[in-house]
Amino acid sequence: MDEPLLISEEQNPPSFPSSLLLYLYIGHFLARWGARMWEFCVGLYMINVWPQSLLLAAAYGVVESSSTALFGPFVGEWVDKLSYTQVLRLWLLTQNLSFMVAGSAVVAILIYANLMYTNITAFISLVVLINISGAIAVLSTLAGTILIEREWVVVISEGQTEEVLTNMNSTIRRIDLSCTLFAPVVSGFIISFVSLTASAMTLAIWNVLSVCLQYWLLMSVFNGIPALREVSRKRVSKSSISHENDIERSESSNSRKTIIERFLNLPYISAWRLYIQQDVVLPGLALALLYFTVLSFGTLMSAALEWEGIPAYVIGTARGISATFGIAATFLYPLLHSRISTLRTGLWSIWSQWSCLLLCVASIFMKGKLVSAYMLMGGVAMSRLGLWMFDLSVIQQMQDHVRESDRCIVGGVQNSIQSVLDLMTYIMGIIISNPQEFWKLTMMSFLLVTLAAALYSLHIYRVRRHLLHFEKLLVMFGWSTSI
Repeated sequence: MDEPLLISEEQNPPSFPSSLLLYLYIGHFLARWGARMWEFCVGLYMINVWPQSLLLAAAYGVVESSSTALFGPFVGEWVDKLSYTQVLRLWLLTQNLSFMVAGSAVVAILIYANLMYTNITAFISLVVLINISGAIAVLSTLAGTILIEREWVVVISEGQTEEVLTNMNSTIRRIDLSCTLFAPVVSGFIISFVSLTASAMTLAIWNVLSVCLQYWLLMSVFNGIPALREVSRKRVSKSSISHENDIERSESSNSRKTIIERFLNLPYISAWRLYIQQDVVLPGLALALLYFTVLSFGTLMSAALEWEGIPAYVIGTARGISATFGIAATFLYPLLHSRISTLRTGLWSIWSQWSCLLLCVASIFMKGKLVSAYMLMGGVAMSRLGLWMFDLSVIQQMQDHVRESDRCIVGGVQNSIQSVLDLMTYIMGIIISNPQEFWKLTMMSFLLVTLAAALYSLHIYRVRRHLLHFEKLLVMFGWSTSI
C-alpha cells in the first residue's frame, strides 16, 4: 500500500506521514465491507421472502437504482458545495444508520416468516422500510465514493507523477474488490451454515461497531494532509461567493429570462449539460452501459442461482473468485497503462470482457441446469478482469480531462447515468420475473456489452484516427518490428 508514496518521494516528497495513506485505505475498507455485505445478501433475502419469483428482488433494485438516477446529480453538487468534513460526517452517519435500519427490518421479516399472510400491512411496511433504507444507504455511499475516489485521491496525488494517481486508483479499487471477494464469502457461509437471520444481524452489528472507527481514521487523514485542508477551505469560500453571485445574477436577470432559459439553468439540468460537454462523454456512456446487465453476481443473478438450487456459500465463493479476477486487474492495469497508455488499456479491457462473456452465451444452450449455472458463473467471473481494468481506465480519463471545478458534478451525473441503466436492468427483471427465462436477460446483457465496446472503439478512433498501433503491440510482446 505504500507504493504510491515511494514513487512520489522520488519526485516531490509528501508533507504528511506515510501512515495516513494506510488510514485512508483502512477507512475505505470498513465503509466498503458493509456495503458489499448488503449488496450480496439483499437478493437472497428477497428471494427467500417470496420464493419462485424475482419480483421482490427486482423491485428493490428499481427503488435503489431510481433513487441514484434521480438524486445522483444532486449528490454530486452537494459534495461539491460542502466542506470535506461536512460531507464525511453526513456520509458515514447516513450510510451506517441506513444499513442498521435495513438489517433490523430484514431480521423482523425473517423471524415472522408468515407475516405476508397474517398481517399484510406490517409485511408491506417492512418491505418498504428495507427499500427506502437501502436506497438512502446507496446514495450516501455514492457521496463517499465521490469524496474519496474523485476528490481526495486526486488532491493527495497532485504535484506527483501520473503513476502516483494510477497506483492510488488501483489500490482503492483493489480494496473495493477485496471486500467484494471476502464479504460475500463470509456472508454466504453465515447464511448456509447458520441462517439468513444471523447474516442480517451481523450486517447491523457491523455498522454499529465500525462507524466511529471509520470517522476517526478518515478525519485523521483530513487533519494530517495539508492539501486536503487547503482545498476544503477554498471549496467553502468558492461555494459562498458563487452562491452570492448566483443570487445577484438571479435578481438582476430573472425578469429578462425566458421559461426555457430558466429551465436550462436549473441545477439538475445544468449538471447534465455540463456532463454532455465533456470530452470523455463516450467512455462514460460505455462504462454506464456495463451497468445494464444481470451478468454481475448482483441481486438478480444471485436470486436466479439460488432458484437453480446453487447453495448460498457456493454463490458467495463464486462471487469471491470473480472479485479475485478483479483484484488481478488492479495489478495488471498499471503495467498495461505504462506500456500502451490509458486509452488503449481501456480498448483491450472492454473487448477482453466481451470475449469472456461468450461463455455465458454458450451456457444458454446447455441442457444440464447445474452445468449451465457453473458456465454462467465462470464466464462472469473471468470477465471481471477486463471490466475492472476498463473501469479504472475510464475513471482516470475523467480525472485527467475533467476540470477540478467540475469533477464532483460530472462524477454525480456519471453515477446517475449508471444508475438509470442499472434501473433498466431491474425493470427488465420485473418484466421477465420467471427465473426460467433468465437466459433472455443474459442475452440482453451480452448485446449491451457489445454496444459499450463499440462506443468506446468509436471514441478511440475519433481521438487516434486508428484502433490498433501494431508497432507498439510488437514491442509490448517483445518482438522486433523488423520481423
